[in-house]
Order: sequence, then C-alpha cells, then structure tokens
Amino acid sequence: LAVKDPTAVERANLLNMAKLSIKGLIESALSFGRTLDSDYPPLQQFFVVMEHCLKHGLKVRKSFLSYNKTIWGPLELVEKLYPEAEEIAASVRDLPGLKTPLGRARAWLRLALMQKKMADYLRCLIIQRDLLSEFYEYHALMMEEEGAVIVGLLVGLNVIDANLCVKGEDLDSQVGVIDFSMYLKSDEDTGGKERNVQIAAILDQKNYVEELNRQLNSTVSSLHARVDSLEKSNTKLIEELAIAKNNIIKLQEENHQLRSENTLILMKTQHHLEATKVDVEAELQTYKHSRQGLDEMYNEARRQLREESQLRQDMENELVVQVSMKHEIELAMKLLEKDIHEKQDTLIGLRQQLDEVKAINMEMYQKLQVSEDAMKEKNEIIGRLEDKTNQINAAMKQLEQRLQQAEKAQMEAEAEDEKLKQEYVNKSESLQNELSQKGKQLLQLETDLKIEKEWRQTLEDDLQKEKEAVSHLRIETQEIINLKKEFLRLQEKNKQLKRICQDQEAALQELASKLSESKLKIEDIKEANKALQGQVWLKDKEATHCKLCEKEFSLSKRKHHCRNCGEIFCNACSDNELPLPSSPKPVRVCDSCHAILIQRCSSNVP
Repeated sequence: LAVKDPTAVERANLLNMAKLSIKGLIESALSFGRTLDSDYPPLQQFFVVMEHCLKHGLKVRKSFLSYNKTIWGPLELVEKLYPEAEEIAASVRDLPGLKTPLGRARAWLRLALMQKKMADYLRCLIIQRDLLSEFYEYHALMMEEEGAVIVGLLVGLNVIDANLCVKGEDLDSQVGVIDFSMYLKSDEDTGGKERNVQIAAILDQKNYVEELNRQLNSTVSSLHARVDSLEKSNTKLIEELAIAKNNIIKLQEENHQLRSENTLILMKTQHHLEATKVDVEAELQTYKHSRQGLDEMYNEARRQLREESQLRQDMENELVVQVSMKHEIELAMKLLEKDIHEKQDTLIGLRQQLDEVKAINMEMYQKLQVSEDAMKEKNEIIGRLEDKTNQINAAMKQLEQRLQQAEKAQMEAEAEDEKLKQEYVNKSESLQNELSQKGKQLLQLETDLKIEKEWRQTLEDDLQKEKEAVSHLRIETQEIINLKKEFLRLQEKNKQLKRICQDQEAALQELASKLSESKLKIEDIKEANKALQGQVWLKDKEATHCKLCEKEFSLSKRKHHCRNCGEIFCNACSDNELPLPSSPKPVRVCDSCHAILIQRCSSNVP
C-alpha cells in the first residue's frame, strides 16, 4: 500500500467537513425558513469549520514574547485587494470588545457572511498566491485546489439571510471544536435522499440564476449610469451650442451694425474732409486776398502818410511865411504909426507893400492850387484851406480898404493862425489814430491766422482719431472671423458627439435585446424546472447510449447528466456552454431544459 501524504489527507478531511457544514447549513436554513442568528448551531459549526480551514498550513509568526499563529493577517490583506472590504475591516478594528487577532478574524467572517460576499473576498485572496505565501505554507489548504473548491461552495451561502450581533459577543474566548454528531447519518436521512438531491439541484440553479442576475444588474446599472452621463453631456453640449449660436447671431448683428456705422463714419469723414479742404482752400484764398488787400492798404496808408507829412511840411512853410508876413505887417504898422503925418510917403509905401502882399498872395494862391491838385482825396481840408485863403484875401482887402483897422485885422490873423495850428494838430492826431487802428487790424489778422492754424491742427487730430477707429473696427472684424472658425469647429465636434451617442444608443439597444433574450431563457429554464421536477436520474447500467446521437459511451464519449430532466448526453452532443461567475471555466448546459450538466463516468470505464 502506498503511504499517503498527511497534509493531503488533512486537506481532504477539511474539504469534506466544509462540504458537510455548508450543505447542512443550507438545508437547515431552508427548512427553518427564517433569518439566522448567532445562536443557531449549524451556523456556529460552519464558522468553526471555516476557522480550521483558514488555520491549516498557517505559518508561525514570531513576536517579542511568544510565537503567534493567527488568521487575521491574511484576512486583513483582503481590503488591499478588494476595495469594498475596507468597510468591514474598519468596523472590525473599531469594535470595543475585541482584544485578540483571532477575535477580529471571527468578527470579520460573520460580517462577510451577513454581506453575502465571503466567497468574493476569499476568491480575491486565493488568486494572489504570491501574497498568501507570506502567511501559509506551500501545502496549506488555501494554497491548493481545495481552497478554490471551498470558495465555490461558499457561493451557495448567498441564499441564507443572517442577522448576527457581533458587538456584544465574546469572540476572543470561544473554543473552536467541531461537533461531528450533527453530520452522522440516520435512517431518516436515507429515506429523504431523493428530496435532498432535488433540493440541491434547485439550490444550484437558484445560485446560478442569482449570480447571473447579479451580473446582469451590474451591467444594466453601469449602462444606465453611462446613458445618464451621456444624456447630461449631450444636454450640456446642446445648451452650449444654443448659447454659441445666440452669441454668433449677436456678433453677426453687431458686425453688420459696426460695418454700417463704419461706412457711415467713413462717408461722413470723407464729406467732412472734402468740406474742410474746400473751406481751408477758401480761407487760404481769402487770407491771401485779405493779406494782399492789407498790404495794399498798408502801402496806401504809408503813401498817404508821406503825402500828409509833405502837406504838413508845406503848411508849416506857409505858416512860417505867414508869420514872416505878420512881422512885416507889424513893421508896416509901426511905419504907418511913425509916418502917419507923411501921407504921401506912407501911401506910396503902403501901395508898394500892397503890391508885395498881392504878389505874395498870388504865390500863396498858386501854392494852394498845387496843394488842391495834390489833395483831391482830402476835399474837406482843401476846402477849409481855400476858405482860409479867401479869408486872408478878404482880410487883405480889408487892410487895403481899412488901414485904420490894421490892429483888428492883426488880431483876426492871429486867431486864424491859432485855428490853423489847432486843425493841423487835430489832423496829425487823426492820422496817428488811423495808424494805430491799422496796427490793431494787423494784430487781429495775425490772431485770426493763428486760430486758423489751430483749427487745422484740430481737424488733423480728428482725422487721426477716425483712422484709429477704422483700425479698431478692422481688428473687431478679424475677431468675428475667428469666432466663426471656432463656431465651425464646435459644430464639427457636436456632429462627432452625436455620432458617438448614436453608436452608444445602438449598443444599448443590442444589450437590451440580449438582456431580454437572457430573461426569456431564464423563464424557459424555470418552466422546464417546474415541468421536470418529478423525473429522476437513469442508472449507470441502464444509460449505455447517448440520448441524441445514440452512440455508445466510451472513454472519448463521456457521460453528462442533467440534474433537472435526468437526460444523459455525450460530451460531443452537449456543446452549449455558459460562463459561471464562481467558476473559472464555462459549464455545459442541457439542450432541452438548459440546466447544468454533471459529468459522470461511463459504466465500462473505471
């Protein structure tokens, strides 16, 4: 006899105990029909068996005081591999009554069972063999295939609802002893074997359907989330597109308005420039003409001033002559006074003097005629001078006629001289006033010229501002063109997003059709299960040929048995396969009722 490996025997025993405890727990829970609590004996035995399975092959970890051998280390590793396990790990650490790592591990197992995720957590743990090698020996249960089998068995516990109070329970001091009396067979158990087989088949089908529904629900929820996100993004893009369209319409209107205003401003500036050019040319012409006229007036005034000064000089000469004549008259009067008794001598002297005066008067008259020809424009002055000369002639005549009144004539002559002096003074003052007025007019013209220059400078500044406004409008038109390009780019992006949304809607429709087909298949499975509940398996001796191809079973043609309808097929005929989440490989399904097929050895193969 070959000597068996003791570790392999231990693994097989623990696997069998796990099968018995899980099977007994499921059957008792279904017959119990209520939510399980912590005082339920099969549930307590299940935790004890799981604790022994997890302790198998566990490495001894050294501490300061003694050697430590606990299962809390690998269970604590689960939260790093499975993010959803962080919640129960934090809850276990926060429990006040737990003091030992073993108590924390027991609390963790109870919380995982209540969450119905113990199989998922342990499956993530056994996949990472390199991490488990730090805690377990190479021949441990969790490092071998028996661990995967136990994880698959734990999937069936999802049908159990447990309500366990972990906070007040003393988990540190519990003694983990397996009670084998619960698993010993009795006569009553042999009588209900067929019923247990049917219950096991129904539970397997239920577990499979629940697992499939869970996967489908997760995919549907993820698809709904994606659809919601896509709808939200689509609505946001539609709103942004509407806002962009409104902005583009407003910008186009503003562009048209600015263009119209620009054309109006350009037309106004052109008209204004033309008008200002014409006005400036006219002002220049008028300024030239006025300057020329002022030069002519200035030359005329200088000429008149020269003439007036010459006339004044002539009048002064005449006045000197008259003064000399006055002195002569005075001398003559003295002579007349001295020689009043000598009538003849005086008469002859007077006649001579009268002749001289006549000659002087003739000369003065000639001079006055010359002055009248020279001063045609000054008629008033010449008229006054003529009157004065006439008065002088009258006075001479009176002197001729009235010699006795010589003194009186002398006084009149003096008065006339004073008047003439005053008139000459008044004329000189009026000429000076005219010169000052001409100077003021010249200053006014110079100030007008400065004002014209300033106005022209302001017009040039306005023209520069208009040019700057035109350049600013050109920049704004360039910005509007850039906005149009951005709008076209957004339209293209919106079209791409619409195509992506349509593709996703088509994918959702395909997934919905597949979901509906899967639901229909599940309903067909349920109907087939209801219809085929009364059928039983064929015996191995009776099942010698395949139900479909009618060929004899052999080593190459293995038997596959349907646990619902009881039909037996060969592996060539049972090609229908479905993926099972708890199994790494797909399982074969019955062609008639779509139930899981179980492989059986043929009768002629050991």
